[in-house]
Amino acid sequence: MRDTALPLARLRELVEAGRVDTVLVAMVDMQGRLQGKRVTARFFLDEVVDHATEACDYLLAVDVEMNTVAGYRNSSWERGYGDIVLRPDLRTLRLLPWYEGTALVLADVESTTGEPVTVSPRQVLRRQLDRLAERGLTAYVGTELEFLLFEDTYEQAWRAGYRGLTPANQYNVDYSLLGTGRVEPVLRAIRLGMDGAGMYVESAKGECNPGQHEIAFRYDEALATCDNHSVYKTGAKEIAAAHGHSLTFMAKYDQREGNSCHIHLSLRDADGTPVMAGDGEHGFSPLMRHFIAGQLAYLRELTCLCAPNVNSYKRFADGSFAPTVLAWGVDNRTCALRVVGHGASLRVENRIPGGDVNPYLAVSAMLVAGLRGVDEELPLEDAVTGNAYTLARPRVPGTLRAAAELLATSEVAVVEFGADVVDHYRNAAEVELRAFDAAVTDWERVRGFERL
Repeated sequence: MRDTALPLARLRELVEAGRVDTVLVAMVDMQGRLQGKRVTARFFLDEVVDHATEACDYLLAVDVEMNTVAGYRNSSWERGYGDIVLRPDLRTLRLLPWYEGTALVLADVESTTGEPVTVSPRQVLRRQLDRLAERGLTAYVGTELEFLLFEDTYEQAWRAGYRGLTPANQYNVDYSLLGTGRVEPVLRAIRLGMDGAGMYVESAKGECNPGQHEIAFRYDEALATCDNHSVYKTGAKEIAAAHGHSLTFMAKYDQREGNSCHIHLSLRDADGTPVMAGDGEHGFSPLMRHFIAGQLAYLRELTCLCAPNVNSYKRFADGSFAPTVLAWGVDNRTCALRVVGHGASLRVENRIPGGDVNPYLAVSAMLVAGLRGVDEELPLEDAVTGNAYTLARPRVPGTLRAAAELLATSEVAVVEFGADVVDHYRNAAEVELRAFDAAVTDWERVRGFERL
């Protein structure tokens, strides 16, 4: 992981000088959100650094509405909803420029007896990174998050039931400098805010759906990228709100293009040398061929970890730049897996996740599938050079229900993640499905109110 953006000694100086008075201590929940506490900076330095802090264990056992739900082994009414420990990872300590006098640190989740909570997303990824490290390998990851920006505030959007909102752009502004220029005050504030929070911002560009944009960040070691991803999602919403706007990362807001989160992944050895490039076809090493073959063989049964919500599956439509077929190609955006770069920059891009993804879980799924391919020395099928949407190949699961069933019966998932993790996230999917099945939608009212 990169060096800390804010050394602890520097934080002490800022606190003594009266320039920092608050530290956010945050964990990442199942939905990929930051949850935690605002503590005074002096208390953080005096107590939390050495002794951590506590939170209710229901933070890893609730739905998106924060409802307590049944089916989780680690947290329930029967277990009394006790405490978990938030242990600060000081390598993640950073200033948050969009809040006055505020810093943030991400925490690992432990039990009150000191063991890692295995179903915590950060811990799920740590386990897979440890498996990589045993092989002398390190994963580097970049995530490309898209969002829709609206002129309405979050409060206005809430009161409108999130209907009839005004996009910040009125038409397709994909790569348009004029289009991004119209909303540059907000985009610039987000870019500068993230830079001040220790991230390496590369660029901002318009996308297809009116008001849709993407801000890209430089790749980093996998855990650091996922940490930055989570901080960015929260920070972008907070900065947009401060400018009188709202934005959403939900996978599919309307019937136009959804918000994607393409995940780029490469591997390096203990010396930092990239190991995916080689002398084989397309410039691949044997490891690269087996790694991609593993994605093709196993990502279908792990899709639930890449697309965790009912809405996630609305993205998957032919001709939409979101994948429907599990195929791979060289620089082919019709495939679920797109290989890009060459030589040291060679990497695989997973196009399945949407903007609602929990990056820790999706990256973990890619590593599990890829390493299975390496261990089993799976042969790689030929690259797709045409339109993958038209192929008779295994398809990305079309619903959360189908994906959850595949996860529940996946031998690979149980062996590599552990039965506790599989059971936990299978239950999360079932909770989401029960809530959706009980809901009456606008679509149903429009079709049935008068005419049925």
